[in-house]
Amino acid sequence: MPALVLLGAQWGDEGKGKATDLLGGSVDYVVRYQGGNNAGHTVVVGDQKYALHLLPSGILSPGCTPVIGNGVVVDPSVLLSELSGLNERGVDTSKLLLSGNAHIITPYNVTVDKVTERFLGKRKIGTTGRGIGPTYADKINRVGIRVQDLYDESILTQKVEAALDVKNQILTKLYNRRAIAVDQVVEELLGYADKLAPYVADTVLVINQALEEDKVVLFEGGQGTLLDIDHGTYPFVTSSNPTAGGACTGAGVGPTKISRVIGILKAYTTRVGAGPFPTELFDEDGEALRRIGGERGVTTGRDRRCGWFDAVIARYATRVNGLTDFFLTKLDVLTGWEQIPVCVAYEIDGKRVEELPYSQTDFHHAKPVYEMLPGWNEDISKAKSFADLPKNAQSYVKALEEMSGAPISAIGVGPGRDETIEIKSFL
Repeated sequence: MPALVLLGAQWGDEGKGKATDLLGGSVDYVVRYQGGNNAGHTVVVGDQKYALHLLPSGILSPGCTPVIGNGVVVDPSVLLSELSGLNERGVDTSKLLLSGNAHIITPYNVTVDKVTERFLGKRKIGTTGRGIGPTYADKINRVGIRVQDLYDESILTQKVEAALDVKNQILTKLYNRRAIAVDQVVEELLGYADKLAPYVADTVLVINQALEEDKVVLFEGGQGTLLDIDHGTYPFVTSSNPTAGGACTGAGVGPTKISRVIGILKAYTTRVGAGPFPTELFDEDGEALRRIGGERGVTTGRDRRCGWFDAVIARYATRVNGLTDFFLTKLDVLTGWEQIPVCVAYEIDGKRVEELPYSQTDFHHAKPVYEMLPGWNEDISKAKSFADLPKNAQSYVKALEEMSGAPISAIGVGPGRDETIEIKSFL
């Protein structure tokens, strides 16, 4: 049962799409297990660049079946638009499977997300405003709308009424907004039913049967470890579990079926949105990383905050995910620096701390302790093996591997599909 989990080991945007796409030709199923269209992947195939927001990256691999699992929240309009865009570019999307248990992002979820974030002012979380958090809240409060509800108008109407009973009170009395009409929402949601029907399936059954048949299944997380609702830098997190455990609940497979957990690490660190970021740079180096790395959110369009590599975070990701391997991306971006700082520990109230503090207060006050590593000037984008890398680049990779606690099995040396050094196969 070769089941692999692939996830972000930092704050997201590490290049998971490239890693998933690299494996896509060798796997039978790619399953997205959490998040919504607040997570973007950029995949470069030849001279073509694809920006995916909700669809699994495996959609670009002809022999692969892409799956949107039960743990994902789905905006039907975004999904259908993304499918249409790929079809227009000649990508076959007919094999996509959509869990009937996945929750729907409704128009009122988007409205609540936007007005709440504005209401919070300087205390805002930095959400994408796409309704993801309110949809997960509805799920937990048992007033959520699932994909399968689109096929029973009576149940759908009852559920929308139940959800809007409270939300309309909040919108009108707290936020001074208009009430949302039940009939209008139901009509809009029913309009998606026929268009989504060809994709809807019992994905839990499909995935487990595939594993029993020794098919290779790759579980793909959105965002990153430090944005996990339980294990991230709360409250500046997403509303789901991007960590490895989320693959089990978000796709419906038992933990004993997972054979390998691959963490994606950027050769430096970035994050989008508010929250603590110990190695964040506010100088020319930070601007250079942003410019050279093209650090702009695929989904949000926002500039990413940039900083040096943080080994404390990498060790934490190894621990909470049980990582067996790392895929190091964007090593090429660091070409040209004479010396490259790496955060090996934090200083908190005058004390050296080598593990991620569990206290939110301590993490907010953490100052990076850097070790300087020699840089390189050679172009590494054409490197095909680890030996092709300059000696200093090799030393940098080895140092990060030792600090992070898991072997680096692949290295991205450019944005293209073929610009990857595979040290050890993931399969």
